[in-house]
Amino acid sequence: MMKRIAILGSTGSIGRSTLSVAEAYPERFQILALAAGANLEAAFEQACRWQPRVISVAAEKDADILRARLTKEGLGAIEVVHGAAGTVRVATHVEVDFVVSAIVGVAGLEATYEAVRAGKIVGLANKECLVAAGELITAEARRQGKPLLPIDSEHNAVHQCLRGGRMEEVERIWLTASGGPFLNTPRADFAAITVAQALNHPTWRMGKRITIDSATLMNKGFEVIEACRLFHMPPEKVEVIVHPQSTIHSMVEFVDGSILAQFSVTDMRLPILYALTYPERIQSDMRFPVMDMRHLDFCPPDMQKFPCLRLAYEAARAGGAKTVALNAADEVAVAAFLAGGIGFDEIPRIIEDTLSATGSGKLESIAQVLEADAEARRYAKQRIADSSGRVKQPPAPSFV
Repeated sequence: MMKRIAILGSTGSIGRSTLSVAEAYPERFQILALAAGANLEAAFEQACRWQPRVISVAAEKDADILRARLTKEGLGAIEVVHGAAGTVRVATHVEVDFVVSAIVGVAGLEATYEAVRAGKIVGLANKECLVAAGELITAEARRQGKPLLPIDSEHNAVHQCLRGGRMEEVERIWLTASGGPFLNTPRADFAAITVAQALNHPTWRMGKRITIDSATLMNKGFEVIEACRLFHMPPEKVEVIVHPQSTIHSMVEFVDGSILAQFSVTDMRLPILYALTYPERIQSDMRFPVMDMRHLDFCPPDMQKFPCLRLAYEAARAGGAKTVALNAADEVAVAAFLAGGIGFDEIPRIIEDTLSATGSGKLESIAQVLEADAEARRYAKQRIADSSGRVKQPPAPSFV
């Protein structure tokens, strides 16, 4: 049966990988709707190649340009929309079966939630959706009776391992972490870490924010929160273990002591294919060279050296506005570090200050989540300015 797909974030790496999977299996997947963001040239190329029913871009002026270019190419029947409302239109298109949520940041939050509300099956590759609004999104998915399928490699691995037993048989989930570039760097040297050093990840080549988050272990903290919400596990049953080789993507331990681990090639097309075809598995050419697997190392994370991971666990236990503030403050602090405004060692301090000023009240709507996000960003930015002596101590966020 043909699966009809919408992609939120079609011009990003996950979006392009999803299109690559669709191209490899034309008898299985039809690209029906695309949200392409600000990359007008890529949006035009994707619209010409895939001829979706609807395509969304960020700005109204770009939508006008794209509409005119497509009409000139004889593709005027493609509906061109824009902005947040356009992304929601893509996510909720009546003919779509499966939505890939891959817009980076909270920009994809509303559309992802509306896709779930519309009864779509959603493949999640957006960390911020579950960190900031996971309680709302997972509750709505349960109401709709539709699965949320993780595309992030770690959670996709957990999802695969969980097929080996019932949820009540699970003792704990193990998320593996590479440890980042500073695994063996003394904590005393963190203040002198440069942007170039922090962006030099030993295993992966990723965007700047996620690379810095991997260096502070905040990325793994976000994944802890995601795992809690996706798999309905308390934080104390989700553990992080440092595994520098990044061969094993995740593990699930069962009550009898059995542990299932998932490893595969480090190619995002594999978790995307898994999510798109679930509960089936279909043939692919992505093969892991088992004979090359020689040596695997493991050690516990040092939460004194990497306090961002500790802060993520604290936010996971508190829930509500705390996890929203965690993500917002981290994004602001990382941007300030990349711009040379603060030191590497100051990133967790800004996050901790913002969390301390944030209540743990329950958020009842996406609008409240976005309001809490905006207030936490304002507070973190003022806190950074205050630390440089430019303004007085910022007022605490008003949300509780």
